[in-house]
Amino acid sequence: MTVAIENYILLFFVSAVLGWIMEVTCKLFEFHRFINRGFLIGPYCPIYGVGAVVITATLTRYADSPVIVFIMAILICGTLEYLTSYAMEKLFHARWWDYSQRRWNINGRICAVTLIPFGILGLVMIYLVKPFLFRLFAQIPQPWMDGVCAVLVAVFLTDTVISTTILGKIRHTAELASGDSTEAITHIVREKLQARPLVRRTLRAFPYAQVYNRRLLERIKRTRAEIKEELQQKREGLRSDVEQWEQRMRILKEKKTGK
Repeated sequence: MTVAIENYILLFFVSAVLGWIMEVTCKLFEFHRFINRGFLIGPYCPIYGVGAVVITATLTRYADSPVIVFIMAILICGTLEYLTSYAMEKLFHARWWDYSQRRWNINGRICAVTLIPFGILGLVMIYLVKPFLFRLFAQIPQPWMDGVCAVLVAVFLTDTVISTTILGKIRHTAELASGDSTEAITHIVREKLQARPLVRRTLRAFPYAQVYNRRLLERIKRTRAEIKEELQQKREGLRSDVEQWEQRMRILKEKKTGK
């Protein structure tokens, strides 16, 4: 039981590091500079580690059917990415990535362009990475395995606490910012937090992130609701005026016909 758990712990970290390398490489081509991707400070993206563990734990039994593995990997990774986007937005009041401008997206949180590669990665995980890594892990002496897993978990938990504190500072700064739009508030937050290296790293990791002030959004929503209600009242009033006018015209017409 302990060996199985430790295998998944190492699989999580190896996959998280590989995911980080892939993200950094993609951004290197896009921005022509190094960007330390991910919410955490260390060189790993936990979402890839979680995806690898869930895919391995649930889809190994379907290894005889690559089609099922491909489709299920898309569903698992799509659900994971959507829930991560939703949770991070609700917790820290920021839209960290947005696919709204891409075709076949769902609420801007996931899209087909990213889901199909996840399906391919699922195949690679089940048929190549998992068998290779688990054979490699089996060769590690148990005391070394215990020590490595303990150190990695301790580092990860420490990083998570520090990074969560950093994200909290971003949210707090956004809540205090005054602006008439999400773009303005995002600019203010980036300007105010430039002097803090760790916070600056997080903001640079997500160049397209939009930080918002919850009170501002609620005020905008209330204003929109009030405008919508006012327009509805005016529409109903106009409809009533038209009906009264039509009724008067009918009465005048009937009087003329009667004469």
